[in-house]
Amino acid sequence: MKSKGLKLLLIIVAILIINACGIIQDEAEDPVENENEPQTDEVVEENEVEEPEPTEETAPPEPEPDPEPVVKEISVAAIGDMLIHNSVYEDAQIANGSYDFVPMLEQVEPYLSNSTITIANQETMIGGVELGLSSYPTFNSPVEVGNALRDVGVDVVTLANNHTLDRGEEVIQRAIEHWETIDMMYTGSYKDEQDRQQIRVMETDEGIDVSFLGYTYGTNGIPVPEGKDYLVNLIDKDIMKADIERAKEMSDVIILNLHFGNEYERMPNEQQKDLVQFAADLGVDVVIGHHPHVLQPVDWVEGKDGNKTFVAYSLGNFLSAQDEFYRRIGGVVGFTIEQTIDGDQEEIVIKEPTFLPTFVQFNLNTWSGYKVIPMYELTESQLSNASGHYEEIKTHMSQWVPDLEFIENK
Repeated sequence: MKSKGLKLLLIIVAILIINACGIIQDEAEDPVENENEPQTDEVVEENEVEEPEPTEETAPPEPEPDPEPVVKEISVAAIGDMLIHNSVYEDAQIANGSYDFVPMLEQVEPYLSNSTITIANQETMIGGVELGLSSYPTFNSPVEVGNALRDVGVDVVTLANNHTLDRGEEVIQRAIEHWETIDMMYTGSYKDEQDRQQIRVMETDEGIDVSFLGYTYGTNGIPVPEGKDYLVNLIDKDIMKADIERAKEMSDVIILNLHFGNEYERMPNEQQKDLVQFAADLGVDVVIGHHPHVLQPVDWVEGKDGNKTFVAYSLGNFLSAQDEFYRRIGGVVGFTIEQTIDGDQEEIVIKEPTFLPTFVQFNLNTWSGYKVIPMYELTESQLSNASGHYEEIKTHMSQWVPDLEFIENK
């Protein structure tokens, strides 16, 4: 009896021990949850990383806007023939024997000096007194003509014309030496072939580069010295085309000066129009004409690629002793060059053409007192029917460009 009770007791103890071991094992397999951590029923797979919610700091950056187009502008002015007859340089002579042409130009100086670039057609070579001054038909002028142009604001002179060879190579070389001395850019006549091969390009502060070319129809029958074609550029389409193509590579804008047309005719002839069309088809931006000694109208000419070329067929005489009425009238043509850069695209536009008609006032009895005067400032005492003549010139110059603006203030 006692043995059976002992066995029963041992069995109960064994069962209790087994149950206790099971509880302990279950507690070891189920770790205690952190009471501070939120409870969730979701199961996160092993190695899976939850993506953070996007915030202002982690959101992708906005794409940068395209840069605004860059627009730059410069202004250009040009004058006609500086044709220095003996009565003009004699009137310019001062007490010490030198020459001062600035007083003749002082009334138009504000219209020349306020442009980014100003161009003049220097019709007579400025070989100076050492080589002997001379007048029509074979000119040689004082070097002080160049000084005066510089002082009133001229930046570039074109030298290719029918009087370039009047006094031969020595006068040309002496003139070029002086242009270089006063740091004046020149085109159309050169000291040697190397000089000729250098396309004249003016780099402006605004970043618009302008090239200048000049050619003449001839040299009054005086032959160009053999092997020295560089002394004067003659109009030759093949040469012009090659020069224009080189200028395109070196500059943003091309201004072409042409000495052409018939003297004293107030309208351009077909040869002039054909040559301007040729230039427009090659992409020339502006053509400035000289030689007729009278004003011819301005115009827009469309090139084969749809480009627009601005042309002043003739700017007449700016300063000379020619006394016929229309030969005393010249002017200052002006225009704006606008460059727009949009990414890798560039556009050049010639716009806002202007004109200032001028008159050479002097005493016809004494051939003295030479002054270049804006026509809108002329009085009746200086020119009979001054206002009527001024209106006629305005009509003449704007007949193909009705929106041509005439300058009537300084």
